[in-house]
Amino acid sequence: MKIEERQKFLVILTLVVIGLYAGDLLVFEPLAKWFSARSQQIAQLRKEVKDGKFMLQRETGIRGQWSEMQTNTLPIDTSQAEQQMLRAFDNWARASGTDVSDILPQWKSDEDDYMTLNCRVQASGNLNTLSRFLFEIERDPMSVKLDSVELAARDASGQELTLCLQVSGLVLTPHNHP
Repeated sequence: MKIEERQKFLVILTLVVIGLYAGDLLVFEPLAKWFSARSQQIAQLRKEVKDGKFMLQRETGIRGQWSEMQTNTLPIDTSQAEQQMLRAFDNWARASGTDVSDILPQWKSDEDDYMTLNCRVQASGNLNTLSRFLFEIERDPMSVKLDSVELAARDASGQELTLCLQVSGLVLTPHNHP
């Protein structure tokens, strides 16, 4: 092979290698990334369809649960809601034999859709009465949630206990309420 032909061949070979490298950078890698992203998107959409089908199968139960929650929320009138919550604490305390010494209600409204009546409650009794008190709160159909529970002993033997609770009651605004 002559030197001119060899130079011509090397120039063509270099241009082909540069072309392949540019093709890899400009075509293949973007297509591979696009294909990978597309595969992830298809997998996500399949998961969402599966979740949607599952939700549709459970629609009756979910709607029933939501309806029950709506009927068991606290009244929109704040004074009535506080009275209902205080009566509920009184009923739970009587049913369990717990001594409720302090209830501090406080209203919180973060959203346009609902408000919460947060109550800080202090109660005392033995382990049996306090666990029954918590059970009464949890089994009541009223829309309340235990946010925090703190238990402390008041005597050396641990027979007298103090329970501090943070309880939230739900109030739905008129456009969400039945």
